[in-house]
Amino acid sequence: MIYVTGDLHGDIERFSTPAMRKLKKGDTLLVCGDFGFIWNGGKSEEKIIKKLGEKKYNICFVDGTHENFRILNKYEVSEWNGGKVHHLGGNLYHLMRGQVFEIEGKKIFAMGGGESPDLEIRISNNTWFKEESPNQQELIEGAENIDANDNKVDIIITHEPSAKIKDFIQLKNAERTRLTLLNTYFEELGNSCEYSKWYFGSLHLDKHISTTQIAVFNNVLEVESGKNILSL
Repeated sequence: MIYVTGDLHGDIERFSTPAMRKLKKGDTLLVCGDFGFIWNGGKSEEKIIKKLGEKKYNICFVDGTHENFRILNKYEVSEWNGGKVHHLGGNLYHLMRGQVFEIEGKKIFAMGGGESPDLEIRISNNTWFKEESPNQQELIEGAENIDANDNKVDIIITHEPSAKIKDFIQLKNAERTRLTLLNTYFEELGNSCEYSKWYFGSLHLDKHISTTQIAVFNNVLEVESGKNILSL
């Protein structure tokens, strides 16, 4: 089975929750950005990465705005299930931007990246990296890969939502973050691509916006149905 959850922010305890303990050998967990375990490159972090790679199920994450891209991009690029990945070891993979993967017969489009809303308190190349925002080549490659699949995938996994969805969610919020080029890109992608479910994590919500658009944070959802694993 394929499952999806939201930002982990380097919290290893998330893997001990009742929902996570239900994952079985051969399952795949998709993480919608802000994985957070690639941060300082220390020995304790390396041990955690090794431990996660030893899980009986696959852990596959798109990047968000809380990753150390200098460390992440040092991993060798390889191919896994039809798309490019950074293989961190064992069953742990970073799904690179704009790739289409086939997992359990499902085509999954992955596009990480975002723009930190708290740039004023971040330190360049320490707690903030310019690589958090997809570059033009990555955006073009994503569009080309969607086109190569006849503009049809089963699942879309991103950190950020489309412009329309982000604006809709923020209507009731006192603090609003600005729409970015990436949000606009996703808006165009959503209008041109056929899909069943789109999961995103950056807004830290567990909410079904519509039958296709799903914000995920703490929940662990079965991707095909969008239902919480604890209520399946």
